Amino acid sequence: MPNLIYALILAGGSGERFWPLSRRARPKQLLRLVSNETLLEETLARLEGFVPQERILILTNAEQESAVRKLLGNFPKENIVAEPAKRDTAAAVALGTGWVAARDHAAIMVVLPADHVIVNRKAFQETLALAADAAEETSGLVTIGIKPSWACPGFGYIEQGKPVRLRKRPDIDSIHRVLRFREKPNLDLAESFLRKGNFRWNAGMFVWSVPTVLREFNRHAPELADFISQVRAPENFENALRERFSKLPRISFDYAIMEKADRVLVVEASFDWDDIGSWRAVANYFEKDKYGNAANRSITALDSSNNIVFEEDGTTVALLGVHDLIVVRTPDALLICHRHEAERIKDLIGKIPPELQ
Repeated sequence: MPNLIYALILAGGSGERFWPLSRRARPKQLLRLVSNETLLEETLARLEGFVPQERILILTNAEQESAVRKLLGNFPKENIVAEPAKRDTAAAVALGTGWVAARDHAAIMVVLPADHVIVNRKAFQETLALAADAAEETSGLVTIGIKPSWACPGFGYIEQGKPVRLRKRPDIDSIHRVLRFREKPNLDLAESFLRKGNFRWNAGMFVWSVPTVLREFNRHAPELADFISQVRAPENFENALRERFSKLPRISFDYAIMEKADRVLVVEASFDWDDIGSWRAVANYFEKDKYGNAANRSITALDSSNNIVFEEDGTTVALLGVHDLIVVRTPDALLICHRHEAERIKDLIGKIPPELQ
């Protein structure tokens, strides 16, 4: 009988690029950007029939905890945990590993961000099932790679090596050894990655067995391994979280573990994937008129083109003689910026009154 699968959903983050819709207490994953459900709700829905709710841990932070609990009223309350301090993904994965290990020391564990758009649920679950088989058979750390559709300089990349065949699935050729992880490249380097053909986007999705990831924590991050050993004792969970978590090193899981481990595999995703990192990306899901104006609801536009409009509460928006703007209106704030400045919205946040951040 295969080992049980548990899921860790990382649902912290600030979502500054989506101001004024996003705030510190309402980050990207709590927004309804592309459908009537929030990105966090869609992440949970993708796991239905694959991992039951009682085996899913949602990690958020103290600032966003009440909003997450309110949104997920029917989700097991004890399976939503707030990190008491921001400590990056290595500490978050360590906490999730301790939580899973306390329940099943031989489990397979899936780690997923809460803020991606993936439409094909069936293909998503098939890819995770293949990654779980690879993790179980090879005792390796498995990451999910996305085949690049363009030379994006905003993503990390995975360089693929030789294919790996599983005894359980000898006909599958979408599993490869990872040669190395590459940081976000400049445009020229990203284009060279695309030409070489053996590079995949790093989507931050991981699959492994609990014994495997414990081995790697012990080998490469002993301080985090010690924290796991404390937090996996059920009677000590709350105390270790409160007393130890905020003292853990602030480092990403990629840096702490993935780049140092010697048995790392990548499974190519067979599903669609979108990180939707900015308003420009969200606009791809809006209705567009023949002049390229994209909006989440009906607008009036005259002599205007290539604008992006998001209006939260039904106010009429009319555009006249303007081009390449982003206009986002909420009940208490209005953003107007050039669409090519979308990446700099996060630089604006510190200049906005604190109550609107």
